[in-house]
Amino acid sequence: MEPNRVFWGMLSRRQCLVPTRRGWLLLALGVGVLVFAVLRGAYPFLALNAPAPGGILVVEGWVPDYALAAAGAEFRRHHYAKLLVTGIPLEQGAPLSEYKNYAHLGAATLIQLGLSTNDIQAVPAPLTRRDRTYATALSLKAWLREQQVPPTKVNLVTTGPHARRSRLLFEKALGRDFTVGVLSVPGRDFDAQHWWRSSQGVRVVTGEMIAYCYVRFFFRPNE
Repeated sequence: MEPNRVFWGMLSRRQCLVPTRRGWLLLALGVGVLVFAVLRGAYPFLALNAPAPGGILVVEGWVPDYALAAAGAEFRRHHYAKLLVTGIPLEQGAPLSEYKNYAHLGAATLIQLGLSTNDIQAVPAPLTRRDRTYATALSLKAWLREQQVPPTKVNLVTTGPHARRSRLLFEKALGRDFTVGVLSVPGRDFDAQHWWRSSQGVRVVTGEMIAYCYVRFFFRPNE
């Protein structure tokens, strides 16, 4: 029997390399640098700002009032044809509210913030339990077709780390004929620079990162 074989030839000895103390230290340092880079870079990556001024301004109706105010300021700052508000039905408080959909609620809020009713249009989406952002983008696409709006630039306003995923889903829904830009209004729920220090920040940023990876690599549009 060969000297490197044991147990009647069923097992053999092989040499392998294992890290030394210095090697383990360098490996730990490399992992630490990688973790730090992810922590520092995740939020800026997700909270994409890539505006496309002009054309049509779109704001997601579920965003907080300060983000709607930012959308109103953006509308006044540039020459947009219309400000469209998307949204699904309210998930809480609908029986007590005059408005049953985030689109109508957001549009009414913008009017109270000083915008003209001629400039704002609510574009509600039906109730859906999955891919809600994509569903609102499809409703927007249907409205643009009904109004015979030619292909143009669409500038999307949303909040924080939702921005990159929202733009990707709107691009998938609207198609290549439309140029989709995005404005990310900084959120106020947690410190964006140190999001990992709060449970809200960890939940939002890690959730958006997972959701973005799903949309980028696994999501298949089904209109």
